[in-house]
Amino acid sequence: MGKIACANVLSDAYSNGVTDIDNMLMILSSSRKLTSEENDVCMRLIIKGFNDLAKEAGTEVTGGQTVKNDDMLLGGVAMSYTNNYIEPYGALPGDVLILTKPIGTQVSVNVNQWFDLKQPFAEKVKPHLSQEDVTTAYLKSMYYMSSLNLTAAKLMHEFNAHAATDITGFGLLGHAQNLATSQRLSVNLEIHTLPAIQHMLKVDSLVNNMFKLKDGFSAETSGGLLIALPSASANQFIQRFKELTGNDSWIVGRVLEGERKAYIVDSPTLVEV
Repeated sequence: MGKIACANVLSDAYSNGVTDIDNMLMILSSSRKLTSEENDVCMRLIIKGFNDLAKEAGTEVTGGQTVKNDDMLLGGVAMSYTNNYIEPYGALPGDVLILTKPIGTQVSVNVNQWFDLKQPFAEKVKPHLSQEDVTTAYLKSMYYMSSLNLTAAKLMHEFNAHAATDITGFGLLGHAQNLATSQRLSVNLEIHTLPAIQHMLKVDSLVNNMFKLKDGFSAETSGGLLIALPSASANQFIQRFKELTGNDSWIVGRVLEGERKAYIVDSPTLVEV
């Protein structure tokens, strides 16, 4: 949880091409629902995870705030004084959209909990997914959520990115809509491909589209960057990203002349990751 929170905080900076973080603050509340011993264990591990990933990002945690709350809360602040950034307003017609992490983290975390706690929704899923399928998806989500978007932010400069956003609580389409609205030019962002954690699109369909994953509105935590860059650079970006991280990234859409709107095409290409 500490690593995921740290990665999530840093992604706001990375989506603007900011790669050098001066310092971070951590915000953490212990839970009144846990015993003092449980809080001691959980807090210590969360703080360690947050600090470890901050070090991996080349920065350090210099302070923060710790309080008590009914539920555990976790967040932070990343600070950087720099002129080396990319404003998120410059998408051009002809650009392509690249996504650097798959969607589906909310679905995978929930279905894992359904199986673990033997909740009613699990009965709808069990005929179609095994426990191994669910665990694999969950662990894959943990990996992606705790991975930094730092490499993608560096490559934004190398391949002349024009705009970007991180994908978090509003989902892929929600954040694409926010990005489209902020563009200097009247453009549309068309999404034609949905890379999703394996089986999670199926899970969502089994529970009547509860998460709206295929619609682009399933919340993500510490998701990837959605980057608009010249089409001529796209394949080189994807290849270089793979070389540096070992992970895939995908061309998921394109920038067209339009009315500052974002949308998913009627029959998007679905890619299981």
